[in-house]
Amino acid sequence: MGEAGAAAHSGLTVTLETPAARVLADQSATIADLQFVMDCCKRLLAELAKPEDDRDLVVALALWSAALVAYARCFTAGRRFGLGSDDVRSLPLHGAVMKFHKWVLAERDRLTAHPADPFTEARVGAALDQPEHAKPAVAGIAIMSSSRVLVDDVGVRQLGGLAAELAKQVAGRAQDQQDVVLTDAQRLGAAALAALPPMRSGPAAEDSGQRA
Repeated sequence: MGEAGAAAHSGLTVTLETPAARVLADQSATIADLQFVMDCCKRLLAELAKPEDDRDLVVALALWSAALVAYARCFTAGRRFGLGSDDVRSLPLHGAVMKFHKWVLAERDRLTAHPADPFTEARVGAALDQPEHAKPAVAGIAIMSSSRVLVDDVGVRQLGGLAAELAKQVAGRAQDQQDVVLTDAQRLGAAALAALPPMRSGPAAEDSGQRA
C-alpha cells in the first residue's frame, strides 16, 4: 500500500513510528492475516475436492488449523488495534454470520488449548481375554484417540468469504489511514525525516505494540 509511490519520489525510505503509522502497520498486518486465511481455504477446498481416498488428511487438517489461528489473531483480546465483533456485524453478509464467527473463535481455542479433561481427547480401556469365562484375563490396555473433526467444504467457503469481506473493510480503512500518515510525515518535514533510520525489510524490533 503506497510503497511504490513512495519509491517513485525518493531513493530513501525512512521508518515512521508515529501513532498513525502504528495503526497503519497493524491494519496491514491484519490484512495479511486475512489473506493467509483466504489462501488456506482455497487450498483446502482443492484438497477436499479430491476423491476421499486421495485426500491427504494431514495437509487438510494443517490448512484448517492454520486458517483458524490466523483468523483469530485478528481478534486477539487486549490488542490496542485490530478487529472486534462490531466489525463482523457491519459486514454486508446474510445469515448467522456472528454465530459462525464465534464458532470459529471457539474452534481455535479448542485447537490451541490443552484439554482440562483428557478423556475428551482420548479414551483408555482394558482389553479382556475370553470375557465370556468366569475369570477373564486382562490382555492389555487399549487407547482410542478422538478423531479430529474437519469442517466440510461449506464451512471452508464460509470462512474464506468472511475473511475476504473483512479484508475489504480493513483495506478501505488502511487507504484512508495512509493519508493521515502522509500528513504526519509532511508535518515533520524532509530534514527531520532524513535523520530517521532507513526502513529495512525483515522482522521489526520487538516493542510493547507488537502483534499478538
